[in-house]
Amino acid sequence: MSPKRILIIDDEDDIREVAALSLECAGDYEVTTATGGLSGLRTARDLRPDLILLDVMMPELDGASVYRLLAADEATRPIPVIFLTAKVQKADYSALRELGALGVIAKPFDPMRLAEEIAALAGWS
Repeated sequence: MSPKRILIIDDEDDIREVAALSLECAGDYEVTTATGGLSGLRTARDLRPDLILLDVMMPELDGASVYRLLAADEATRPIPVIFLTAKVQKADYSALRELGALGVIAKPFDPMRLAEEIAALAGWS
C-alpha cells in the first residue's frame, strides 16, 4: 500500500519543515508543502493529496478562504482538511469545524504526536 499524501499549506518555514519531517518519519507519509494559500490551491489541484493540513492565519489568503475555494472546486472538494492554528479558543475551533474541516490541531503541536493526531482525525488509524 502506498503512503498517504499530505499537503501542508503554511506560511511559516519552521512549521512546514517540522511538520513535514514529523509526518515523513513518524507517520511514513509522503509530504508536499506550499508557502501560502494561492500556491497551496494550485498544488492541491495538481497533486490531489489524501489530506491537507492548512494554516488558519496566512498573509495573502487566510485558511478559511482557502478552504472555501477548495470546497468550491470539484477537483479539490473531496480532499479532507485539518486546520492548524495558534488560536485555541473554543469559538475559533467551532467556527473552523463548521466550515466542514475534519478537525483542528493547535500550534505549537507536538511533532512526536502529529502523525497520530492526523491519523485519528482522518480515520486512518
